[in-house]
Amino acid sequence: MFRYNGLIFLYKALRLISIVLAGADLKERAKMDNHEAPWFVQSLRKLMSEIAALPMPTIAAVDGFALGGGLELALACDLRIAASTAKLGLIETTRGLLPGAGGSQRLPRLVGIGLAKELIFTGRQIEGTQAYRIGLVNDAVPQNEEGNSAYKKALELAHEILPQKKQTVAQEDVLH
Repeated sequence: MFRYNGLIFLYKALRLISIVLAGADLKERAKMDNHEAPWFVQSLRKLMSEIAALPMPTIAAVDGFALGGGLELALACDLRIAASTAKLGLIETTRGLLPGAGGSQRLPRLVGIGLAKELIFTGRQIEGTQAYRIGLVNDAVPQNEEGNSAYKKALELAHEILPQKKQTVAQEDVLH
């Protein structure tokens, strides 16, 4: 663990991913030809799979928008915390595209098949509070003036997880 500019980053034992992007530029993706698009989608899918397979817990903190690839990144994480005012959605269908980085597989695991299909087919954006109600995020917290309430809550959760992780690692060392 180290500190940088007053923020705490947990290294090796835990990854805290703060979602601050809306994902890939869907307008650019729509312009890709038949050679570029498959490579682009495959690269994103590989990245999301690698994040999902990380050996340490990952937490996505959504304080703003997690749309398209941004939500797919959050879905690849183990845990998701959103500000109540955050906007989340797999909006690719509003651009004539389909989610290509694993979101269409991961979303139904969290919210159920019917609701996932509705959200994907409509491209609807939902706020953090609704995302919490349907099980898309683990918690939705009121946004603060700094605009980082989800990040702060995720950091609290990370500090709660970290001692458990160290204890688990210590137990594994004893067993081997």
